Amino acid sequence: MEKVWNGWGEAHKQKPLPAIAHQVLTQLLGSATPLPEASLEQAASRLPPSRLPEHELYHIDAETRVRYARGQSLPDWLAFKAGEVGVAPDAVAFPQNRDQLEQLLAFAGKHNAILIPYGGGTSVVGHINPCAGDQAVITVSMERMNRLLSLDTTSQLAWFEAGVRGPDLEAQLNARGYTLGHFPQSFEWSTLGGWIASRSSGQQSLHYGRIEQLFSSGVVHTPQGPLSLPSFPASSAGPDWREMVLGSEGRLGILSEAEVRVQPLPEQERFYVTFFPSWRAGLAAIREIAQRNVSASMMRLSHPTETSTHLQLALPQPKLGRLQRLFRLLGLGDEPAMMTWGVSGSGRQVRQSRRAIKAIARRYRGRLALKGLGDHWRKNRYSAPYLRQSLWQHGYLVDTFETAANWDKVPALQVQMEAALKRAAGDTPLLCYTHLSHVYKQGCSLYTTYVFPAQADFQASLATWQKLKAAASTAVVEGGGTISHQHGVGKDHSPYLHHEKDPLTQAGIQAVFDRYDPQGIMNPGTLMERL
Repeated sequence: MEKVWNGWGEAHKQKPLPAIAHQVLTQLLGSATPLPEASLEQAASRLPPSRLPEHELYHIDAETRVRYARGQSLPDWLAFKAGEVGVAPDAVAFPQNRDQLEQLLAFAGKHNAILIPYGGGTSVVGHINPCAGDQAVITVSMERMNRLLSLDTTSQLAWFEAGVRGPDLEAQLNARGYTLGHFPQSFEWSTLGGWIASRSSGQQSLHYGRIEQLFSSGVVHTPQGPLSLPSFPASSAGPDWREMVLGSEGRLGILSEAEVRVQPLPEQERFYVTFFPSWRAGLAAIREIAQRNVSASMMRLSHPTETSTHLQLALPQPKLGRLQRLFRLLGLGDEPAMMTWGVSGSGRQVRQSRRAIKAIARRYRGRLALKGLGDHWRKNRYSAPYLRQSLWQHGYLVDTFETAANWDKVPALQVQMEAALKRAAGDTPLLCYTHLSHVYKQGCSLYTTYVFPAQADFQASLATWQKLKAAASTAVVEGGGTISHQHGVGKDHSPYLHHEKDPLTQAGIQAVFDRYDPQGIMNPGTLMERL
């Protein structure tokens, strides 16, 4: 199973853009001209020679170095498609066990080489992109360390190698009647180690928990030696060192193995779609559901613009027309907000939760609970990344950003983010829309998608993205949101970290990094610049 070298996923899973989607985009954004694509051979031929000698620990051929040079952000896509990846690793290693990881760390320390941990390559904020500099760079792919090592059914703990991808992790657990329940949109290719390193959140985190709630212990290989974390249900014996590993983004070392808290597979899981007459009505309903501790596995509220876009993609015109007429009959108007929600557990728990959610939704004029559309969401929950290639082929570029904020800031922040994007776009046509997800009592995340036509060339397209990214990031931090709810900081967000980590806090974090990595060879430039 080979991943597409310059895009997302496997070649046989790529999906053509529905005709109605192309028609809608043309109406909203005008026609677009696709940018050309370089071949892997062309991209490899443009790399300078590796600065490292041949060695059994790694590979230095150009094609391997290109494949592992970047992640999945829009700038990464532009670089791959243009065949100009810029700075690439000098070597790529594929360790198969702890001993080989230790050998790599010793080699890097001796030769003052940089090490970049690489999980599934799904980063959208520059975690795995090498920086320009005089030091040689070794990217360490963990893909061959992917086994379930043990399962304690009494304590419900599973010990995995950290390079295991989402589907393989779940398959190994499901065969034994268990699940981790961590399902980010990148699930097909992201890894357990990557989830931990970036503080990931899954689509059903409301029920199963974010990765920090699931991560119990592990082993991190640092330049100063292995760091082993103990496993307890809870402990008050000083600071919890798991918290330094969570979100450390490869700056401490390389996570080789991790213990996670699992649970039996649910008896039932059901997904539904309900519609509200407005975004604010949907916000109020979701907040009440969360703050009343109603047991839902996920809740997602699409702004009317996203609602309209998704319905046009999901339904053929006759069905869409009938649904729109039903909206008017139910008093939902022409711009409803769509809530996708799920419930998990025993049959009794599912019935109770469903009744409670529907009752609260009705108080805010929420109508319907369509299982068919809920099933459509479940079937296509990982398909959005594939849409990027289809849009690319028609000349449109797409990117996303996300944040989280307290409930009192959410309505204004959504407006500010989209307004900032539109101002930054200037004369460039832009379609942007937002949804709410990952709900907490205190607030929620906001996830914004924006689409625009490819510009005259790769450099012009990148320049447009840079303007949009800066505007969105500034709007987020000025509006009271975090610079990252679930994607981590990487290199793209590090200029904004000071908004939530003051100088003294950053100095403390740097002191920890320096203790475990005094030479500064672990993924420098990621999360924050060395102080």
